Order: sequence, then C-alpha cells, then structure tokens
Amino acid sequence: MDLLKGIRVVDLTAAVAGTSGTMALADLGADVIKIEPPRGEHYRHALDGAFLLALNRNKRDIALDLRAAEGQEIALRLASQADVLMENFVPGTIDRLGLGYDKVSHLNPGIIYCSVSGFGQEGPYSRRPAYDPSVQAMGGHYDSHW
Repeated sequence: MDLLKGIRVVDLTAAVAGTSGTMALADLGADVIKIEPPRGEHYRHALDGAFLLALNRNKRDIALDLRAAEGQEIALRLASQADVLMENFVPGTIDRLGLGYDKVSHLNPGIIYCSVSGFGQEGPYSRRPAYDPSVQAMGGHYDSHW
C-alpha cells in the first residue's frame, strides 16, 4: 500500500510503543529510516531477532552513535529532510542528545515531531522508562497469567 509514498520518517524509537507506530507508517508506504545505536536496539535479540524484524519491516536501517557529534550531525541532516520524526526516549534524553524539538524544528519548521513516552512528558513519573507490563500494573490491570 502506498498511501504515504513520498513521506520520509526518521525513526528514533525502540521496543514496541514507538516502533509499532513507525511500522504502520512504513506499511502504508512511508520511507522510514530506523536509527539504532551501534550495538543495536535492545530488542534486537529477543526471540532470536523475530520481534525486531516484525516491528521494523519495510524500514531502512542505520546505526549511529547519538552520543557522538558525528552521529548527531547525521541524524540532524536526516531530520532536516524528513516529514516526521518519532522518538520514544525517556523525556529529557532526546534534548541531551541534541535532537530535541527546538533544534530539529529550527532546521525543519514543517516537521511533525512525535514523542512517545509511557508516563507523559511531565509529571512525577515522566522520567521513568515504561513497558507494557509496567503500565498495566500501574493501571491495576496486569494479568501475569497470559
């Protein structure tokens, strides 16, 4: 399906929450460029890689060290030519990496910048990482028997 043909997405997500969103964009024809750390996304080896392959289908992939100036420069260059940037770091991390909204939108004023976080961008739990089981447990809806 090519509904989003011509749309470029910079994917700075990991795990499920953000990665499934960019997967949907790629499935609809967007050109999604997945940026992973040099050692690979932390889900790279789960289920012998099947999990990572399923969620990153139809995407291109590049390994960048976003803690290094060169990696940040390449990511910014990609973002300057993108329509969408999606990230799901713990709030504050993306700014420390030099890829926050203020910097990216200055280079590319029309970009759609999506930040996905388990506990929101502000508030007492905002800096906590979140995965599906922890969010279910916080909401009182966790069932460990599935």
